Amino acid sequence: MQFGIFTVGDVTVDPTTGREPTEHERIKAMVAIALKAEEVGLDVFATGEHHNPPFVPSSPTTMLGYIAARTERLLLSTATTLITTNDPVKIAEDYAMLQHLSGGRVDLMMGRGNTGPVYPWFGKDIRAGIPLAIENYDLLRRLWREDVVDWKGKYRTPLQSFTSTPRPLDGVPPFVWHGSIRSPEIAEQAAYYGDGFFANHIFWPKEHTQRMIALYRQRYAHYGHGSADQAIVGLGGQVFMRRNSQDAVREFRPYFDNAPVYGHGPSLEEFSRETPLTVGSPQQVIDRTLGFREYVGDYQRQLFLMDHAGLPLKTVLEQLDLLGEEVVPVLRKEFAALRPAHVPAAPTHASLVAAAGGAKDSTVHAVDDVTGKAPEGATR
Repeated sequence: MQFGIFTVGDVTVDPTTGREPTEHERIKAMVAIALKAEEVGLDVFATGEHHNPPFVPSSPTTMLGYIAARTERLLLSTATTLITTNDPVKIAEDYAMLQHLSGGRVDLMMGRGNTGPVYPWFGKDIRAGIPLAIENYDLLRRLWREDVVDWKGKYRTPLQSFTSTPRPLDGVPPFVWHGSIRSPEIAEQAAYYGDGFFANHIFWPKEHTQRMIALYRQRYAHYGHGSADQAIVGLGGQVFMRRNSQDAVREFRPYFDNAPVYGHGPSLEEFSRETPLTVGSPQQVIDRTLGFREYVGDYQRQLFLMDHAGLPLKTVLEQLDLLGEEVVPVLRKEFAALRPAHVPAAPTHASLVAAAGGAKDSTVHAVDDVTGKAPEGATR
């Protein structure tokens, strides 16, 4: 099972000091958090994609490419890549390039995002959100799997004899998760292709997450990808820890009460009771996280949100120490002991290459514009 963290990259005032970090400070902090994640033994760092204040990660591949150069084993991902407003051609190119630069340490999560105005900013209509997600992703898959693509759709100009470069590393595209909080259509899309489904699992009661994942598992089996319990599931989560639970609650309360995403609403206690938010000791985080399996089944990836609501970098790094030293080792052992042998591990580039029968040279040679022929000895 993979464990890691995801960030939305918000720039939020620290309610205990009244200080707001600059964009530069926040970007540098995100990099420091990723490096710390590798240091403490986590598997995954994922960044969101936003194009509006108060968020800074507008260019995930730029950030992940930089982090790739400074890490050795950390798997780099997104949370989310906007499949609706990004051009599928650019996604295909950017993430294949990142694959090569990182040595295959990349996958990505497709989603529609949660900012309505982003659609007109990129020339799209929010009323077409689901159709855009369906059409764009279908094209993206073809661009990664077919050397030459002829395509015509509704939401972008046609492609004629188009080859996306670079080709995926070893002939194997990055693994794709489809992320959603509330859209059954996205669970259906993930199941149709046999991709992973990531339930954010942050703001909603466990019954909602349970229904979404049950739908995905049922449809995954329906499309013949394997049994329902073999479907590839990821979960989000939120935690704040101190060794003493009372200290955790006291320290986190002002951040919770003033957070733009859930402040000024239900109390910390109510929110913790009704959603997966866990504020307490490392053992409480372990117990709560192990409990997720009871209502979603065996799953492959657990990501935690830890750097939000104005928490200072020093505090986030302390949280990562606790996560890496006291929480994740126990979770790894317990989840591994519970997982049946027929339930697959989380996909990696190495496992995908092995499943494809080994690495392939995916270089595509251009055809001469005059003769229509490839160079001698080359194949298109």
